[in-house]
Amino acid sequence: MSDNFRVVDADGFRVPRIPWRGLGAGILVLAALVTTAGAVYQIEPEEVGVVLRFGKYVRTSEPGLNFKIPFVEQMERVPVQRQLKQEFGFRTTAAGIRTEYAGQQQQLADESVMLTGDLNVAVVEWIVQYRVDDPYEYLFKVRNLEDTFRAMNEAVMRETVGDRTVTEVVTVGRQEIEATVEERLQTLTEQYQMGIAIDQVVLQDVNPPDPVKPSWDEVSQAQQQRDRLINEALAEYNAVIPRARGEAEQTILQAEGYALDRVNRAQGEATRFASIEEAYRVAPNVTRQRMYLETMQRILPAVGRKVFVAEGATGVLPLLSLDGGARAATAPLAGAGAAARAGGEQ
Repeated sequence: MSDNFRVVDADGFRVPRIPWRGLGAGILVLAALVTTAGAVYQIEPEEVGVVLRFGKYVRTSEPGLNFKIPFVEQMERVPVQRQLKQEFGFRTTAAGIRTEYAGQQQQLADESVMLTGDLNVAVVEWIVQYRVDDPYEYLFKVRNLEDTFRAMNEAVMRETVGDRTVTEVVTVGRQEIEATVEERLQTLTEQYQMGIAIDQVVLQDVNPPDPVKPSWDEVSQAQQQRDRLINEALAEYNAVIPRARGEAEQTILQAEGYALDRVNRAQGEATRFASIEEAYRVAPNVTRQRMYLETMQRILPAVGRKVFVAEGATGVLPLLSLDGGARAATAPLAGAGAAARAGGEQ
């Protein structure tokens, strides 16, 4: 009979003998595998590992393959490169192309309903996006960090909204509120040593409460109509007033130009008269003849046809007009004689 079997009863059944040496070797191999598996761990690129020895912080493991003492050291993973967020006034149940939100519950209503500075009520929903800046502070400096951070967010948002009117909160003051809340949150997280860096605060939706929403819509429509009328009046004002001002300035400039022209002409004529008088005193005959010639040169082109007849001439015939129907002009004898006498005097 083989050494691996032995008889245990009278019926002759053979029971296998337990290989104690092989079993011990298997246990040792299994223990070695468990120990090795507990000593080696992998850190992903977006996280770090915080190693604790008997509950005390020892070191921080960077991404990659790392080792620790089995059964003595424990490792906590902290996502330092991942952007985290908290939602207030609503909850996202399924994110994707169509994002689904949780229904309006009492807890969500308590988070979002706030009192503004002008004693009105607004429903404010917002998102805070943050990341872990210091893994050690994030794990060990503040107990129940997530709950504390939520309470801190709600307190800061209520304080900021309470400093503004409901119109500012709902319309024009959204960006200022986001910037103020982000700055105050960052200051508090640094003061509490939470190891958190605030990336962004986004106001998701800001509305008046449902019972007063119809009245609020009517007020908003009235304000929009008022703004529209004001803009139309300003447009009409800008179309009429600048044109009137331009025409007035043009008239003033024309008057100033006319006045300057008259003054310059008067001064020029006075200067010319003074120079002529001075020349007349020096040579009266020459000056008189020159003045006569200049005058006749200026006047005669505007008179039309002219006929000069010598004094004492008789039998003057009218001239035949050959220039397309223009009338012939003859100068009277007396006028001709006067012109001849004037020429003789010169």
